Amino acid sequence: MRRRGGLGHRDDHPLSALRAARVPAYRSLLRGRALALSRLGRRAEAAGPLGELIGRFPRDEEVLAELLRCEAATAGPAAALARYADYQRQLRDELGSDPGPALRRLHQELLQADAPVIRRGVRHEPNPLLGRERDIEAVAGLLRTSRVTSIVGTGGLGKTRLAHAVAMVAEQRVVHVVELAGVAADGDVTAEVASALGVGEEGGNPGGRRHVPAQRLAGIVAALGPGPALLVLDNCEHVVRGAADLVHALVSLSKDLRVLTTSRAPLGLSSESVYLLPELDLSTTAELFEQRVRAARPDADLPAEAVWELCGHLDGLPLAAELAAARVRIMSVAEIARRLDDRFAVLRGGARDAPQRHRTLHAVIDWSWNLLDPAGQAAMRALAVFPGGFTADAARHLLGGNSLLVLEQLADQSLLKVADTAPGARYRMLETVREFAAAHSRDAGETGRVTGRFLAWARDFGVAHHDWMQAGDDLAAIELVRAEQDNLVLALRLGLDREDAATVAAVSAVLGGLWLVESSFARLAALTRDTARILPPFRPEPALVEASRTSQVLGAVSGLLLRGPNPARFLAGLRRLPPAPPDTFARAAQAVLNALDESPEAFMARLDTLGRGDQPLLAGMADMMASYAWDGAGDLDGALAAARRALAAFERRGGAWLRAGAHSQIGELCLRADEAGSGDEAVRHLSAALAVAEAFGARSTVDRLRASIVAAHLQRGALDEAERELGLTTAAGWESGDLPMFHEAVRAEVALARGDVDAGLRRWRTAAAALRDPRREEPGGGLAGLEPWAQEVQAIAVLAHARYGQLSQVAEITGALPALLATLTADAGRPADATAESYPGLTIWGLLLLALAMTDLDRARRDGDERAARLAAQMIALAERFGIGYGFRSATSPATARQAAQDAAGPAYGDAVSSYAGLGPKALRAALRAALAARAGAAAS
Repeated sequence: MRRRGGLGHRDDHPLSALRAARVPAYRSLLRGRALALSRLGRRAEAAGPLGELIGRFPRDEEVLAELLRCEAATAGPAAALARYADYQRQLRDELGSDPGPALRRLHQELLQADAPVIRRGVRHEPNPLLGRERDIEAVAGLLRTSRVTSIVGTGGLGKTRLAHAVAMVAEQRVVHVVELAGVAADGDVTAEVASALGVGEEGGNPGGRRHVPAQRLAGIVAALGPGPALLVLDNCEHVVRGAADLVHALVSLSKDLRVLTTSRAPLGLSSESVYLLPELDLSTTAELFEQRVRAARPDADLPAEAVWELCGHLDGLPLAAELAAARVRIMSVAEIARRLDDRFAVLRGGARDAPQRHRTLHAVIDWSWNLLDPAGQAAMRALAVFPGGFTADAARHLLGGNSLLVLEQLADQSLLKVADTAPGARYRMLETVREFAAAHSRDAGETGRVTGRFLAWARDFGVAHHDWMQAGDDLAAIELVRAEQDNLVLALRLGLDREDAATVAAVSAVLGGLWLVESSFARLAALTRDTARILPPFRPEPALVEASRTSQVLGAVSGLLLRGPNPARFLAGLRRLPPAPPDTFARAAQAVLNALDESPEAFMARLDTLGRGDQPLLAGMADMMASYAWDGAGDLDGALAAARRALAAFERRGGAWLRAGAHSQIGELCLRADEAGSGDEAVRHLSAALAVAEAFGARSTVDRLRASIVAAHLQRGALDEAERELGLTTAAGWESGDLPMFHEAVRAEVALARGDVDAGLRRWRTAAAALRDPRREEPGGGLAGLEPWAQEVQAIAVLAHARYGQLSQVAEITGALPALLATLTADAGRPADATAESYPGLTIWGLLLLALAMTDLDRARRDGDERAARLAAQMIALAERFGIGYGFRSATSPATARQAAQDAAGPAYGDAVSSYAGLGPKALRAALRAALAARAGAAAS
């Protein structure tokens, strides 16, 4: 016998009371779920729960109604009618009443269920409708919950085909599709619908008045029938008022009617739900194009790359894909793609069974264009100048004060797409629409006036947003700049063509800052070259002084770090600007750059003075420059100390990006420090920089930082962490083909660290050989034509093989090292200063020199050549003075190289360390040349 009174069985226990109190809520949830399943069309799934609910609550007529619908759908109308009859009889016997009105109406629908299914005007698909499965499901869902649903989108998207596909599978037994494309006026809409439904002509609408005639309206309602019906009105955009009046009246008179419309503009009714039909994605566009090409010319050549390139310019418009496919009868895919600059001439000649307005792309857009009033057309002509979309503020620059009203009209006509972005709402035209409007602008002779207003907007934007690096909201600012990038690039090109220095100064200031953040160094170097002639002599008006200062600071920094045009031009231009306190990024940077005119010793002293001042932004900038300078001079400790001071200064004043730059510099320097714990510190600082770069969406910078974090984990011996971080790297920060080789190099290090020497060395050889692809080298340049990263891999491959006594397997690299070093250290014809040769300059030289020295030392040991051993030890000392910069330490650490030099020729190594200790960059380069000459001389003798 079960024992009562335990914790789970006492009726007065709090848990029992809580359970009892929750029973109604639980039953309500079960009821709501069952009703929702039925109303979402999941009848079979809902039937069971609804049946259980009716068993408990037999008088719940809302639940009973949904159960009847489920049974009609799954077991047939007869089963539902039998259940209704049982319920009606019980009510009459027990209560003397009838079911409620809602249930009686459902009973009438069930009685009509055996009536024939009507699909009038619904077209079967001539070929598969690709990529619209989710759209069909979404529209069908809206029809269940909304009286009126409108499929809205630009011409050529396939609204009509989607509406017919929805009508074909509609739940309603009565479906009528009425085409309104041929209706000329709003007042004729009702007559067209009545005619399509077979309603007589009584109660005409003379004069085209907008009211809906009562007799004709009653005839339409009667033709649709008393039960659930679906009326589809196709192509409403040119008679939207007439369609809206009719739909409003029908919805008011018929409870069970659903209306589906297609239009380039919504009806604007309170009963309406709008479905914005999206463009096809690129893969579906390509599939549709290939399908239609095979139907037109089965033997056509369809290279995948060419197809995707072509389809990428078709705006995801199914009609554009079909028109392009039709041209394959007489042109190749590549020819069509090349001629898309005049897409309206190319994309024409559609199928004969297509409506006239769909036989050319021009006709599709022209249909919408002619629905605009003159103000809307003028706005389209002006706004087409923006290649990258625009904000409402940008539109005001071109349109004036009433721009929001005009934008609303254009969006309603599906000529503008609206998207929510972090900075706010953004508008864009499909490229097809933009080219159409731009052509009208040229024909109207408005190009000059529109371009002038566009450049004025670009100047104002640059002035407002050029100096964001020291601000607390720099993330929001950079997102704003990135959103306008395509527009600003066009403005820059137009400004350069017109030699409009004001526009060039303002625009290059914001673009240069963006590309510096994103590590888009190729773009930044090109910007510096393009502006080097026009910016330095420019005398800006007061409003443009600070933007000009920013642009020239970026030009000077680019010239220094990226080996671009001589920074002296930009420095001279900066001296022409009015002096200002160093309270912004550009002003502080200028104060630091001004010190470049001094001697190297005075330059470093000046940086030290600025770094110890009481202005944190200036101090941080000076310390960052000092860190790069000390690094370039081979003083790693001095570089680290300066970078840490810079971080402390930027934490007092400076934006997130300046702090990230300091974290990154510290992390990179720690990677090269041969000290305990430096790997942990490198990970900490690089991770802090990575978090900012990810927030900024700077993908190239993110991947560069991840690569350094991988190297730091390897240095720490954290092999699993290195492999995990490696899996997160992408190709954004790498030249084509470099990322796989970086992966190969990391796996080589992991294999060596785990004791698999053969596999590790084989992977190093694979990486080095792939990066030596002759197509990547400059003619006759040997290894000199490779990027610094690729040169680093060559050196580390040599060092790894030297450590394990297998240098014979990398003889191709070791044989090229002397010529490579001679080429790199040749006088480039530019002045040498404290910053002219910085990482990855001197440190790459040090790494390459170390590889050559370890090769010579191995040969000297085998040959018993003491002179060669002394020269190799001296080269190791010189390599250390350059700074041995690499993150892969399984190959050879600086300590290992140092010990090898001391063992082979200790006195010669010690003397060399002393003689090289005080040398600056210019003297170090001379010492390297001398060492190479001594080596060559010894080999000759």
